Amino acid sequence: MLLPRAAIIVAFIAGSIAAPAPATHALHEKRDAPPADWIKSARVEGSAILPMRIGLTQTNLENGYDYLMEVSHPESEKYGKYWSMEEVHDMFAPPEETVNAVREWLTSFGIHDSRIVHSDNKGWLAFDATVDEAERLLHTEFYEHEHKHTPNVRVGCDQYHVPKHVQEHVDYITPGIKLIPVVKRSVKRSTKVEQRSLSSVKGVQRTSSPPESVNVHFMPQAAMALPPDLRGCGVNITPPCIKALYHIPDATRATPDNSLGLFEQGSYFNKEDVNLFYAQYAPYVPQGTFPIPALIDGANYSVSLDSSFNSGEANIDIDMAYSLIYPQEVTLYQTDDQIYEPEEVATTNVFNTFLDALDGSYCTYTAYGETGDLAPYDAVYPDLRKGGYKGPLQCGVYQPTKVISASYGQAEADLPINYSKRQCNEFMKLGLQGHSILAASGDYGTASFPGDGSADGCLGPKGAIFNPQYPGNCPYITSVGGTLLYADQTVNSPESVLHVDLGGSAVNFSSSGGFSNYYPQPQYQIDAVAQYFKEAKLSYPYYSEFSVNVNTTKGIYNRIGRGYPDVAANGANFRAYTTGTDFFFFGTSLASPLFASVLTLINEERLAIGKGPVGFVNPTLYANPQVLNDITNGTNVGCGSQGFHAAKGWDPATGLGTPNYPKMLELFLSLP
Repeated sequence: MLLPRAAIIVAFIAGSIAAPAPATHALHEKRDAPPADWIKSARVEGSAILPMRIGLTQTNLENGYDYLMEVSHPESEKYGKYWSMEEVHDMFAPPEETVNAVREWLTSFGIHDSRIVHSDNKGWLAFDATVDEAERLLHTEFYEHEHKHTPNVRVGCDQYHVPKHVQEHVDYITPGIKLIPVVKRSVKRSTKVEQRSLSSVKGVQRTSSPPESVNVHFMPQAAMALPPDLRGCGVNITPPCIKALYHIPDATRATPDNSLGLFEQGSYFNKEDVNLFYAQYAPYVPQGTFPIPALIDGANYSVSLDSSFNSGEANIDIDMAYSLIYPQEVTLYQTDDQIYEPEEVATTNVFNTFLDALDGSYCTYTAYGETGDLAPYDAVYPDLRKGGYKGPLQCGVYQPTKVISASYGQAEADLPINYSKRQCNEFMKLGLQGHSILAASGDYGTASFPGDGSADGCLGPKGAIFNPQYPGNCPYITSVGGTLLYADQTVNSPESVLHVDLGGSAVNFSSSGGFSNYYPQPQYQIDAVAQYFKEAKLSYPYYSEFSVNVNTTKGIYNRIGRGYPDVAANGANFRAYTTGTDFFFFGTSLASPLFASVLTLINEERLAIGKGPVGFVNPTLYANPQVLNDITNGTNVGCGSQGFHAAKGWDPATGLGTPNYPKMLELFLSLP
């Protein structure tokens, strides 16, 4: 486990230049560019103590995609024959020779065997070392780095070396080019601290009236023949509107162990707001119907009506889910104490403590050079600060639900590629076990939120390069984009790409989509993406490479990257309560729990006839796009461009389209 922060005491002083690495060593990692938002400053004093972590090479990760396709592709003979957690762990364990080779290197250098900690699953080796030892071991220099937007200080190096005969056994070492946090004896800030508001990071937006002051009582002529509760769906989206749009029947089943999981971070629900929603918009859900608590690392269950943590995100997720699947249950995965949650949402939204709670081995699991939770990107427990969670990091305490929705994300570029790959690999492992993981694609079109990368949330020196989003960039996630009805439309009308002007930083609020700079297109979507390029005839300059240098490339998107979103659902004008007020909500934060609810309902029917859950649905949906409502109108603007237009078939604004419940149900019931 990582040391408590208070145990990491580091002082800083200028030092001499490290000697060149000997011929017996190889450069293992090198930073191509300074870390975003971090300013390199003073050299670290040689007597300071660093918590060293060496990630060991895993086995069979290169086969993970193929393993997942065996249980997820509709044409596979092994479809639905999911793995147990133990089978997953055994398949990816590191070989013994790797452990021995790295340990022998350390002991021959002078790190006594008694100082080396070996994780239970053999995924990593850990030891404390002075900076002088670490620099001589890795032939590098360690510096402090100060964050532009917070008072945080991290330690890391620009490059490091390992012996050539050991290199194949080492994925990654920290601290290294990945920075780690420290507690300094004194902190001198050389740069102005910039504050980033929570509202600029979370995508969900609320307003007391629709965009451009649309008349909430407006009723198009075509709506007059519809039932009263469906006449205003162009400007007021309610559960009856959603059910009518996607032909979702009223739920009747509550199959055991089929609860829908909701991931929450930084936003808590309020019971009064949820009850108000039920009373006004879903009266068939009894008052006091609240989710099953799965509280992780000191998280609260709910908050008071006037709490600053009652931002609306958790409320609308719960509202959406229960209004579509009740009497089935909802499980609330609320992560981290109220100190870490605001920090994580304000800087980096990640899922590691959540994954810890689902799979105990993930606390110490190593892949792509990442081992367990890693600061500065993850919370560290016990949290010794006032009000922090004092218990141990919770590992493997919750069984994951069959479907989990996450309405959180961030720019792909905000996370180092190896860190991102390590989490993505864990989502693959959940898919192998039959779990469906869905995530909102984002809400700023081809950009990230304003201020992330540049003022407009784009990449490159001119802020013109498209900024892909995480975790929807991961090929093992079902990324959900957003759609809307226009004010003069009805539930019988075709939807368009979510794109509204909500003013302020959300002038161009639209369904995020594009192409990853980290991940290639998975085989299951190659044909669909190729057809889009043929159909769309894009004129934008592009590049065809990963980990692109955004300061020199002439293109603005990656032609060979994993395309997202995969699917879409309505994300506009949803009526719900927050702080006792009835708001209109917008964002793909609505679309993800909506689509997740559809999969939960389908699982109900499969389980009722003795079949298993649908699991990772992407291969099945790409092979059968006819079960979705194709969206062909609209665009997701961003980065000074018109973004990607919707088109026939898959497109990087709405994916394959929105759910058609009867067609989806028929398809999945026909599978083993």
